[in-house]
Amino acid sequence: MVRVLQNKTILLGVTGSIAAYKAAGLASQLTQAGAAVDVVMTRAATQFIGPLTFEALTRRHVVTDVMALLPDSQIWHVAMAKRADIFVIAPATAHTIAKLAHGLADDAVSATALDASRRAPLVIAPAMETGMWEHAATQENIAKLVARGAVIVPPGEGHLASGASGTGRLANADDLIDTIRAVLGRGGDLARRVIVVTAGGTQEPIDPVRVLANHSSGKMGWALAQAARDRGARVILIAGTTSLRVPRGVELMAASSAREMREAVLRAIVDADALVMAAAVADFRPAQTAEQKIKKGNTETLTLELVKNPDILADVARHSSRPAVVIGFAAETQELLVNARAKLESKNLDLIVANPVPSAFGSDIDRATLIERGGAATELPPLTKEDLSEKILDFIAARLKT
Repeated sequence: MVRVLQNKTILLGVTGSIAAYKAAGLASQLTQAGAAVDVVMTRAATQFIGPLTFEALTRRHVVTDVMALLPDSQIWHVAMAKRADIFVIAPATAHTIAKLAHGLADDAVSATALDASRRAPLVIAPAMETGMWEHAATQENIAKLVARGAVIVPPGEGHLASGASGTGRLANADDLIDTIRAVLGRGGDLARRVIVVTAGGTQEPIDPVRVLANHSSGKMGWALAQAARDRGARVILIAGTTSLRVPRGVELMAASSAREMREAVLRAIVDADALVMAAAVADFRPAQTAEQKIKKGNTETLTLELVKNPDILADVARHSSRPAVVIGFAAETQELLVNARAKLESKNLDLIVANPVPSAFGSDIDRATLIERGGAATELPPLTKEDLSEKILDFIAARLKT
């Protein structure tokens, strides 16, 4: 379950594009995440995918007729518009976009949009041939909708229905869901706050080929960044090494080494309300980095001299722009709480998240104890990284209120 989607009613408009089949996957994912999904379709859309598919996935009635009535004679699409928290049109054809821009309402989707968009935010995900997308008329229509407050999820590049390749493919479901979450969370309890999150592992070069690294996946920091964005925050994500997709609505700063991360953190915290150091930063780096690849040769051993990396949290604690809330993580193989408390005090943290190794790396489920400044400790049951993120952000929101 995704907190920002739970108990929300999402109105999903599907129009006559070959990409209409992708809307079924979107409806399914949103439903599984805890949202109620009402689907409204144009007649053209039903030629690509049947209403029964959406009814099976959402367990809710689908509207295809602009004149359809409820048993009590209410107009069905008007009733749907009134209860929607957000209206998402995916895919949106050039024809539908033109109708929305000019206020036409002659099918179930455009009529619903004309009513719903007065109350709920409108998200539009275009899908069409490249020439149609790039045409001046389409771009003018998009500009009109943006000026009225619509959020556009731009089409991607790739293979198109015509066999050509270019811009016009419907954005993928992850990008669409990211956008929906960000729009729904705009008025959350962290609105107008700036949250800096570090994530992933750092790499310290030995030579042009090899590095010193660790097992951090970056998943915890990514979950924190997404959850903070969902609660209305402006999020700056400072990322070490990770292969994860950058969440929409999050500002990314790349920092592959500990020294690069230190510089990025000290720049980012100047205007920040909170810093969450979820990255696994290397404590040491090679004293010298070889300019050429070190050859194995006939030697049986290789000795590396290591020197300490900068202590980012210690530098933050001394910094004139230290945020109001600073949170660290402690991944330990022994004496978890003792070592975590020592780090909490030495780095002047407001909260530390203590994780036992190996559960701290790679897993989607975390075991964690939250230790606050002053000594209060809360041992949490096993949680997903998303649920643990919400606990951490609850702490931040409460502290920022005071």
